[in-house]
This record gives sequence, structure tokens and C-alpha cells, in this order.
Amino acid sequence: MKSISKIAILFMVATVMVSCFDTGNPNYQYMPNMYAPVGYETYGEYEIFPGGQAAMLPAEGSIPRGWQPYDYPNTPDGLLLAKAELKNPLAVTEENLAAGKKLYDIYCAVCHGANGDGQGILVQREKILGIPSYDDAGRDISEGGVYHVQMFGLNSMGSYASQTNELERWQITQHVMNLKAALKGEPLVTPESIVAPTVEETTETVTTETEH
Repeated sequence: MKSISKIAILFMVATVMVSCFDTGNPNYQYMPNMYAPVGYETYGEYEIFPGGQAAMLPAEGSIPRGWQPYDYPNTPDGLLLAKAELKNPLAVTEENLAAGKKLYDIYCAVCHGANGDGQGILVQREKILGIPSYDDAGRDISEGGVYHVQMFGLNSMGSYASQTNELERWQITQHVMNLKAALKGEPLVTPESIVAPTVEETTETVTTETEH
């Protein structure tokens, strides 16, 4: 009988303790900072940070993951050199072409137009003026030039280096070159248009390089 009474009392005590327990507000916190960390605002002022601001510059010499150096300076000569030397390293694939179109529609079409004719929505609404078409007479549009302008901007166009990575800029470049070709009535670059060299051509190239 006494055993049954003890069990009943223990069950009642356990029930009361569990029913009053709030998992969102524990009774005891031995390390409160581990349970309720301080949420700092990015541009808030806090004495514990150097300069009193939570937003700090990266450590000197640090670079973003995946970053690659770009050897052409942000100068007129640098642009001319990029136009002459820089070539798109990406393979022409359906994936790259589709990605380039998608990125172009996000970042470029609003000004340059979906077809590259300079009639983007901002131009149509007269928010900005003077956006040339890719096929305008005298325009020297090359792969290197398109990439360079994305890196540094040109005239009223700002840089897109912070919004896009290296792969994405080259994918956009592929699409821009196809828009230019379409406006000029030239063949588009597609995976089917890339013809692999024949055995004879490969042999001839190797022989020529060996002789030199």
C-alpha cells in the first residue's frame, strides 16, 4: 500500500513539473550568452568593434573565394588591349548559352534591350537616353571588350563585377556576341556550329609548331 502511495505521489510531482515546463523559456541558463547571442546590426555602432562599427573591411590581402586576377587595367588602353587579346575561354554549350541569356535579361536588357538594339524598358520610358545598338556602324564589339566593360563599366554604365562572377560574365559575353550577330544577320554561335578539327588539320598544326 505504501509503495502504491509513493508511486502515485512521484507520478503527480512529475506530471506537475512537466506540465509547467516551457521549452522556449528554460528555468536556468548556466551560460546565457550561448542561448541568447547578441544580434549585431551590420552598420550599427558598438564599442567592442574597431572603429565602433560592426561592418568592417576584409583582412588585408584576403580575396573572395573563386576570385581570379584580371590583368587589364581600367584605362582606355586597357580596354583596347582587352579587345585585341582577350578571348572567351568557355565552351559553346546549350547550358552556357541559356545561362548567358538569363543573366543578360536580368542585368543588361533593362537598358540594352532584349535584342541588343538599345531599346530597353528604361530607354522606352525615357529614363535614360543614348543607348546604342550592338550593330551600330563603327562599334567594335569583341569578346574581350564586352568582358572588360562588365568588369569596370564604361561611360554611364557601371561595373557589374560585384553582381556577377567570372563564369557569369563570360556567359553574358557569349549571349551578347550572338545578339550582335543576329542584328547584323550573321550566323549565331551554337554548339552545332563549332566544328572539331580534322585529323589532317591537327597533324598540319603539330608539324608547323614543330618546325618553328
